[in-house]
Amino acid sequence: MTNPNALISDAQSAIAMAITTAVNTSSIFPSTYNINIPLFSRNSKFPMSIENAKNSNGWVTVDAMRASSPTRSSSSSEDEDTDEKKAWIGKHPSALGEFEEIMSAAKMKQVVIFLDYDGTLSPIVENPDQAYMAPEMREAVKNVAKYFPTAIVSGRCRAKVYNFVRLSELYYAGSHGMDIKGPSSRKHKKGNQNVLCQPAKEFLPMMTEVNEILQEKIKGITGANVENNKFCLSVHYRCVEEESWSDLADRVKSVLKDYPKLRLSQGRKVLEIRPTIKWDKGKAIEFLLESLGYANSKDVLPIYIGDDRTDEDAFRVLRNRGQGFGILVSKIPKATDAIYSLQKPLEVMYFLQRLVTWKRSILRSH
Repeated sequence: MTNPNALISDAQSAIAMAITTAVNTSSIFPSTYNINIPLFSRNSKFPMSIENAKNSNGWVTVDAMRASSPTRSSSSSEDEDTDEKKAWIGKHPSALGEFEEIMSAAKMKQVVIFLDYDGTLSPIVENPDQAYMAPEMREAVKNVAKYFPTAIVSGRCRAKVYNFVRLSELYYAGSHGMDIKGPSSRKHKKGNQNVLCQPAKEFLPMMTEVNEILQEKIKGITGANVENNKFCLSVHYRCVEEESWSDLADRVKSVLKDYPKLRLSQGRKVLEIRPTIKWDKGKAIEFLLESLGYANSKDVLPIYIGDDRTDEDAFRVLRNRGQGFGILVSKIPKATDAIYSLQKPLEVMYFLQRLVTWKRSILRSH
């Protein structure tokens, strides 16, 4: 039988190697993060690559900021291009509509649930400090965790996302998976509950320093906000007028030029600054599956639900494993490695509730 502690040790050794390589070999990890996921631009129904919207230095531009955060003039515009939307849903059908098919694949397997937070468990809001989850959603997540190992995988710092969720029985992977901690109490027999993983720990002083510089640098840009997520920084521009986006991007870039070991990427109206180590949400779920004792198991079905570009790393891991499903939360068609889709957090809650009902029915039948 595989020793879970040995698995943790091996994983941590690999993490240490990744950190050493990133720090000592800057040529392997460039200072900017290349994103090749095609998107749908605001004014076009055709896919647009972020790479096509960057300038010659590889830095993001206003066009890239628009592409990563399509603005909708009204709620009805989400229903435009219905043929395109139908075609997209045909490729990424509703996880609620295909629930029986998903559960058929889960028979005789351990389901493991991975959940993003913003836009998945809570709605996207203008003030990131007010992204509260509904009590009904918290209850749904709590019930899921009674039957399945469950992890929150978020770009926010672990402490902050924990304060939103407030469920001690979950695994939490904050800072895009760079800060992982297991639950305080043991619910599931397999694997090691005493999980702690911080692959970017050596970068913490640098991130603190850059946060202080950025806080000063963006002063004067109304609506701009730097969120300190411990091992990464999020520069929010959701409340910034579009004519100021270029100024904001220039200020961020001027700071990062002095920090080649940090990379810049984008989310939904947010610029993300992270260390250049080879670590993301995909690596985080691999680590968690290994910690749970399912590294090479055929008896596990991981399900990852998320709404943003950073979740694509996790979707891709599941696709490459040929095991488990990614579920993208989006009303807008966009290229994704997820298999299924859900349109909004309310549908995520319904899906989680159905998972619990399905599991309870199986237990009753036995």
